[in-house]
Amino acid sequence: MKLSQYGYEFSTDMLAKYPAENRDESRLMVIDRATGKITHRIFKDILDYFDEKDLFVFNNTKVFPARLYGNKEKTGAEIEIFLLRELNRELRLWDVLVDPARKIRIGNKLYFGDDDLLVAEVIDNTTSRGRTLRFLFDGSYEEFKAALFALGETPLPKWVREKVEPEDAERYQTIFAEKEGAVAAPTAGMHFSKHLMKRMEIKGVDRAFITLHVGLGNFRTVDVEDLSKHKMDSEQYFVEEEAAAAVNRAKQEGHKVVSIGTTVMRTLETVVSTNGMIKPMEGWTNKFIFAPYDFTVADAMVTNFHLPYSTQLMMVTAFGGHNTIMNAYKVAREEGYRFGTYGDAMLIL
Repeated sequence: MKLSQYGYEFSTDMLAKYPAENRDESRLMVIDRATGKITHRIFKDILDYFDEKDLFVFNNTKVFPARLYGNKEKTGAEIEIFLLRELNRELRLWDVLVDPARKIRIGNKLYFGDDDLLVAEVIDNTTSRGRTLRFLFDGSYEEFKAALFALGETPLPKWVREKVEPEDAERYQTIFAEKEGAVAAPTAGMHFSKHLMKRMEIKGVDRAFITLHVGLGNFRTVDVEDLSKHKMDSEQYFVEEEAAAAVNRAKQEGHKVVSIGTTVMRTLETVVSTNGMIKPMEGWTNKFIFAPYDFTVADAMVTNFHLPYSTQLMMVTAFGGHNTIMNAYKVAREEGYRFGTYGDAMLIL
């Protein structure tokens, strides 16, 4: 498959700027991989397609307020910092993106908050992701983290909306978000409400939680026509014993395993062994899934409508079939489905 095969007729008007009023009332396009049949439903109807002991696998990563605004020393120039990941807890070292980047040099100090609550020094200017900052802070680690997060803003992608609003802090997050570390939300999981989770429980549909801390690599542009030459950024994952056992039990007993989102799918396919069972593991994955690819764990997946040429679209078409999914996107456009982070959902059976 080549990059050029993942384009479709797209305009920014198709992107949802705000989420549905209720999480489980976005639209749901249901696609049967075997026949290509498309059915239009509401998200809370999803349980109609599953039975007792089927297993939904969720990503319980939690988005932290990763975007900060500050000023450069001497000039006072405004800068934006995007926290990517913590490199060293004791030394307060963070991997970051800086905008504008061209005027930031090693040794520059950056100031954040009223009365310069936080000060950071640029100590590395050459990382593949951008910069390494050392925050200069005298208090405890807990006080430092509280100050950092108090100054941070919800990292809603700017192509969704330039201005972050107070409700984004709650809506750009799943209701089961628990393990802090993501700079982008696992969007498929955002359609699940407390009421829907309760209905799952009543019906006997099982659930398991894995963790993959979503990074900005998810949105990195693919700039090579030959997809085998694209390198994904690594993302940290954790699959605990309980989740692995739940997935393996469902597989062995013939129940469906449902991947809630591309991040779950990438994690499951990272930890699967040659016998089709998954292992409890933790580590970093840069797995890039595109056709042709043999999926060995999930029988179905839930996902949003992704941007053209994105790695998420490549994974979804590998799972659902290229022609089937690209046709579904054409139908979605004609039917007014909302695309992107806060958009509608697709269930591929």
